[in-house]
Amino acid sequence: MQTPYAGLSPDLVLEAIESRGYFCDGRQLALNSYENRVYQVGIENSAPLVAKFYRPGRWTDAQILEEHAFVRELAEQEIPAVPPLVDESGATLFEHGGYRFSLYRRQGGRQPELDCDEHLQWLGRFIGRIHRVGAVQRYQVRPRLDIESFGRASYQYVLENGFVARELEAAYRSVAEDALARVEACFDMVGPVRQIRLHGDCHVGNVLWTDQGPHFVDFDDSRMGPAVQDLWMLLSGDAAQRSQQLARVLEGYHQFADFDPLELGLIEALRTLRLMHYSAWIARRWQDPAFPVAFPWFDSPRYWEEQVLSLREQMAAMDEPALSY
Repeated sequence: MQTPYAGLSPDLVLEAIESRGYFCDGRQLALNSYENRVYQVGIENSAPLVAKFYRPGRWTDAQILEEHAFVRELAEQEIPAVPPLVDESGATLFEHGGYRFSLYRRQGGRQPELDCDEHLQWLGRFIGRIHRVGAVQRYQVRPRLDIESFGRASYQYVLENGFVARELEAAYRSVAEDALARVEACFDMVGPVRQIRLHGDCHVGNVLWTDQGPHFVDFDDSRMGPAVQDLWMLLSGDAAQRSQQLARVLEGYHQFADFDPLELGLIEALRTLRLMHYSAWIARRWQDPAFPVAFPWFDSPRYWEEQVLSLREQMAAMDEPALSY
């Protein structure tokens, strides 16, 4: 079976960029990315560019372009998201050698300090601004974060394709079904929540900090969902620590957007869905040679024992009172 990036050679990367009118100086650095392939490439007499080559078959052109339009909309509002470069015809998505790609200006930075109140408030302000824009209109072709695709389809995929150790299949199926029942109960208890365009994967690895503050990168997982999805991954520690961090984030957030506190009842349910989705994500990419190398523990019995334990812990967490601030 041919792997998705088998034909993406260093030469093809350079040819793709030069097909857009740039002149590469030969420097090329692979950046940390598993889902797509991302490279920093030197440009003659100019700053380097970042080229993102999309995983074949994951998103349609329309879905990619919808994400591009959202990030450009944010940048036009002077929100520090990194948009794709636009050519003279207004295009942001290109094709070369059978691979779709987009280009970005290089913008470096470091991870934010989440134990710093000022950083948390600053992040909250910009996420509030992102959500204010994200609420203006809906995605038409990108998906939404839901229980079926993130939870049920995920656990069924790893079971049906033989990734779970045979002796743990019954235990994993049972705990996954019980956990999803609690996830559904959490959503039912909270009731209907506003669905907006999200970053979708707003963890510290996708926020880069400079002396001028944060900027947000990698909107590849952007989709419709509840606002709290872009907040909970910034919180860590015990309940008291997370409550304190949440209060600082929302101090900034409330300056630009309203937040429904009922959504806090979804945090542990969303964490549970992320756990299931993460396992299925690795399983669906296992034919990509980068994945067995990066995640060698994935097909071991110990990993699935830990998943059973984690889901049981999540069931207990979903039974606890919602986080407050």
